[in-house]
Amino acid sequence: MNLTIENLTKSFGEKKALDIERYSIHSGETIGLVGNNGAGKTTLFRIILDLLHADKGCVTIDGYVDGKPVSCDTSKSESWKAYTGAFVDAGFLIDYLTPEEYFRFLAKISNISDEVLHDRLLQFDSFMNGEVLGQKTLIRNLSMGNKQKVGIIGAMLHHPQLLLLDEPFNFLDPTSQLAMKYLLETYSKEHKATIIVSSHNLTHTLDICSRITLLEHGCIIKDYDRDYALLTSEIEEYFRGQQSGKI
Repeated sequence: MNLTIENLTKSFGEKKALDIERYSIHSGETIGLVGNNGAGKTTLFRIILDLLHADKGCVTIDGYVDGKPVSCDTSKSESWKAYTGAFVDAGFLIDYLTPEEYFRFLAKISNISDEVLHDRLLQFDSFMNGEVLGQKTLIRNLSMGNKQKVGIIGAMLHHPQLLLLDEPFNFLDPTSQLAMKYLLETYSKEHKATIIVSSHNLTHTLDICSRITLLEHGCIIKDYDRDYALLTSEIEEYFRGQQSGKI
């Protein structure tokens, strides 16, 4: 899926949270959105997912699904939801269900049979690490890390062609973070999906993303698409400058 942003702005009172003239993501790319708190990453995700209305501008998703061309403005159509998966925070979860009940609910609305659901959940076995299924525990009573796992798995169950994950490494222990990296790398290769990851974890984001977009005060100030070594040094230099007050 391709994603195009045009003349997108959003303000909260006197504060401008987003101001993006034009930005394009191409089908099959894995993009990392990085920036300090308040940079506009989550606001951008919420506008893309039509959870928040922009003051002006639009987000367009286009590409091919099952060989057929599709194109829509996310604020004017809901067709994109069929091929988009997302997890922003625990508010996406139905926390009075167990993980099993939640996954069955998501499978039902995506017309996924019980047999297919079983096979797809097996692909997340190492990521769940025996801590999610079979616990007889409601989602609301899971640890934050396991809630995060449920949300990420739920976003990927229907094999979306566009996947958005906000801070996917949050609350995960080191073993689960490594499993998360492998999961996204494998998913990208197998499904040729477009993946957008917002994260404060520079190391993991740089590992899985070939392109990094840097936001500051709602504006895109850098769009890095370079070799890993140069990308790493430039990003680290930027944040060192932020810390020292030189930028």
